[in-house]
Amino acid sequence: MDKAFYKRKETDKILWINDAKNLDNTRFTFDKKTFYNPFRDYPDNLTKEQLEIFDRENPDYAEYFSYRKK
Repeated sequence: MDKAFYKRKETDKILWINDAKNLDNTRFTFDKKTFYNPFRDYPDNLTKEQLEIFDRENPDYAEYFSYRKK
């Protein structure tokens, strides 16, 4: 699978994946081993620390998905 990892800002911890074979699949990772889809995995499949990082680095997603937080 042809993947290209990138950060939206140089200081970010999250790596987003540009997958040339699956452009419709928005995914991100913290370690290049475990991959998350924000539409399926937020917030339930993230650790507390990952959720804090994700919300800080992606305030637009955090606002969009705010209804999912309990």
